[in-house]
Amino acid sequence: MRVALVSPDQHESLIDLLCELYRYYHADAEVARADVRDHLHRNLLAPDSPLRLVVAADASGNVVGFAAVALLYSLVDPTPAHRRQCMMKELFVRADSRGRGVGRALMAWIARDAAEQGCGRIDWHVKASNEAGIRFYTGLGAQRVADRLSYRLTVRPAADQEVMRFQPDRTAAFMRSHVDEPLLP
Repeated sequence: MRVALVSPDQHESLIDLLCELYRYYHADAEVARADVRDHLHRNLLAPDSPLRLVVAADASGNVVGFAAVALLYSLVDPTPAHRRQCMMKELFVRADSRGRGVGRALMAWIARDAAEQGCGRIDWHVKASNEAGIRFYTGLGAQRVADRLSYRLTVRPAADQEVMRFQPDRTAAFMRSHVDEPLLP
């Protein structure tokens, strides 16, 4: 198995895996391969994208797992040991390749790279219902961050603009009061 940043000759195989990832999160839905290809090239691999896509490929060169990471600077801790951080947005392994060390190899690459980039830690989220993922991360020695919770504001693009607007939510007064106000000028 080879783990490295994705190369152009692996894009089509990565698209296959991104389609599988979509089905994982949207059990009864399909996504058009052309949409995934467009998203990969226009957004995920765009020159201004903060993401780095790391792939694990089998002996035939097929992508069997990937991770998306971003390097960030801390706003609250400027000390040299903690000022740089790695955020893992996603780690996904093809269903038929799970349990074969792919995830562990991806995490080892990320940990080495994060250390080389001066990062003091790697952070990520995992769905509370993903018991296998939680066991995997715990098995690596990762610690659950007990004092952190995840929050989300859902946004939608304005019909005639490339501006994000808040989507209404009956339970959030803030959201209700900003439905028609652009988030960006």
